[in-house]
Amino acid sequence: MSDQDLFNDDLPENPAGKEDQDAIIDELAGRVDGDYDAAQIQVLEGLEAVRKRPGMYVGDNGKRGLHQLFREVIDNSVDEVLAGHCDHIIVTLYEDGSISCEDNGRGIPVDTHAKMGVSALQVVMTVLHAGGKFGGEGSGYKTSGGLHGVGVSCTNALSIWMESTVKRNGKVYRQRYERGIPQGDVKEIGVVSDDSTGTSQRWMPDPEVLSETKYDAHVIKTRMKELAYLNPKTKFEFISEITPEDGEVFFFERGITQLVQDLNDSHDTLHNVIHFKRVRESSEIEVAMQYHDGYNLTILAFTNNIHNPDGGTHVSGYSTALTRTINSYARKMNFLKEKDNNLQNDDVTDGLTVVISLRIGDPSYNSQDKVKLVTPEVQGLTNSLVGEGLMTFFEENPNIARKIVEKGIIAQRAREAARKAMESVRRSSSMDTFGLPGKLADCQSKDPTKCEIFLVEGDSAGGSAKSARDRTTQAILPLRGKILNVERARIDKALDNEEVKSLIAALGVGVDLTLGRKQVEDEDDQGELEFNGNGNGKKKKDPKEKEVEFDISKLRYHKVVIMTDADVDGEHIRTLLLTFFYRYMKPLVTGGYIYLAQPPLFVVKVGANERHYAMSEEERDEIIRGLKKKNFSVTRFKGLGEMNADDLEETTMAPDKRRLVRVNYDMEFDSEIEHMFSRLMGDKVEPRREFIEKHAREAGNLDWHY
Repeated sequence: MSDQDLFNDDLPENPAGKEDQDAIIDELAGRVDGDYDAAQIQVLEGLEAVRKRPGMYVGDNGKRGLHQLFREVIDNSVDEVLAGHCDHIIVTLYEDGSISCEDNGRGIPVDTHAKMGVSALQVVMTVLHAGGKFGGEGSGYKTSGGLHGVGVSCTNALSIWMESTVKRNGKVYRQRYERGIPQGDVKEIGVVSDDSTGTSQRWMPDPEVLSETKYDAHVIKTRMKELAYLNPKTKFEFISEITPEDGEVFFFERGITQLVQDLNDSHDTLHNVIHFKRVRESSEIEVAMQYHDGYNLTILAFTNNIHNPDGGTHVSGYSTALTRTINSYARKMNFLKEKDNNLQNDDVTDGLTVVISLRIGDPSYNSQDKVKLVTPEVQGLTNSLVGEGLMTFFEENPNIARKIVEKGIIAQRAREAARKAMESVRRSSSMDTFGLPGKLADCQSKDPTKCEIFLVEGDSAGGSAKSARDRTTQAILPLRGKILNVERARIDKALDNEEVKSLIAALGVGVDLTLGRKQVEDEDDQGELEFNGNGNGKKKKDPKEKEVEFDISKLRYHKVVIMTDADVDGEHIRTLLLTFFYRYMKPLVTGGYIYLAQPPLFVVKVGANERHYAMSEEERDEIIRGLKKKNFSVTRFKGLGEMNADDLEETTMAPDKRRLVRVNYDMEFDSEIEHMFSRLMGDKVEPRREFIEKHAREAGNLDWHY
């Protein structure tokens, strides 16, 4: 074990500030001194079938499953943070491919478990569903992100070996496991001071059951940074023996307030971050929010440190309170007249970034993945906190309140204009041939699963592509120059752009006028209600809104291929298109419908008929070396328009010969992706400059010359 880890004898249990934690947090955590021992380790069932069916327990046996093993272990350490017993967590990647997670919590109990007759540590590590995190009286915890003993035992089962080291009661204990099987009993291996406690887990992923065993430092650091925001005053330290320069410490004293501020660093903001917090006996709810000069909503919701990408009752409670409070204040101050319609949730969330963090015992989710919280009482908790807090803030800060209301009114007008524009596009492209863009060379097949559309830059490339295509299944849509950067445009202006209109008409799915606000809209109970015979009400949607909403089932092509030149301008066009799809047709991105064509950079010609295509200078040189001094010529393709139809068909369009890159979207990085689009495509220059300066050396040549 490394000399730099938390298991040094001289590390005190109570770093500065630890003793100052108040009684409310202790009560919330369910902390009772001495009440975390073998008696609190509950056993629900044995550890079976994990190695045979890893996907059932960790998602899959690839990259996602591999990193889930890490998440399960670090979440156990974070549960010690929630319980008020830990403020330092270290994760280390070792040169041999193993990884460790160490904390200065209380240490897993090592005394004998009454029911199992072996050490509680062994029970936790080798029995599925064994742990002290199931809540209720007499358990070791009242709030928890994971179920201690479930994840760590899965990590153990899917590792070649795993070592658990515990510092507790003035002693150091260790047990080793191989593919989940204990290699002897828990052993006492040393002595430490009584105030030195904690747990260290180190493991080596098993290639027999995992197709991916190499940990990605970026994935690990992203999770650690997220946890650091959610757990202020806790230090998360990452160390890599493989690439020491990747080492980083995450520590955010202001928690989610700082997260909102950092998410908005690419925008000009309307005000300082607004922060609400309420602690009850069995729950804690915290909200941070800030408006900026952009048009997109960023909402991150967490329950016990677990990200809920589909939102849930905490988000619906927030949404309801936000919409109600802004409308109430706007009418009270006469910003909205009697004849004016109420602002809708889509309007009051324009340019809003919000983070919601909930801590509660025994939360309920709609699935095992915990993507959506369904605990009913949480909606009322969030609703009252935000409603009361926001109205007080408005009354104390009338100038800021006015800016927020005015932004909502402008958004309302823009969305109505956009809706009318979309109705016009929809009427002119209602799936008949005459409504499609005139420059679209459509395919003959009407089966979307077999059809592809190539988006190309300009008429020159479009002409070559039309000649090279398979008319049965491949459509071509030439775009005139660079499309509008929709990140900097208001929704009505974006949808008034001719190239954007052509895209919308050709694809047939409409656009998401909510700009990704579905999780809020679906939960929002504001606006006019319609009632059934039982008196139960639901939000009545405007029939016009229903007509123009995004409908993935109407997609005319299941492969949307961006085909641009391999130069700076081509990359820019590609980025602008990806920005449009991400903002207005996000399900195409998340569903894997977007592809990037990979045209070659070089062709090496030998004689009249022999041709070799290269994607890079290295590949070109390798081809030349293989020709063994034959007479040849090398041509650098400067653009798709220079390629003849045969070259384009063989290298870029023929399904059996081409190279396509599918645009993959990982929900785990949703907030990071959102931040990147805002940062690189938004109005502010400074964030782009900082990004370029940081990553310039990684980019290599920005253009090709030969």
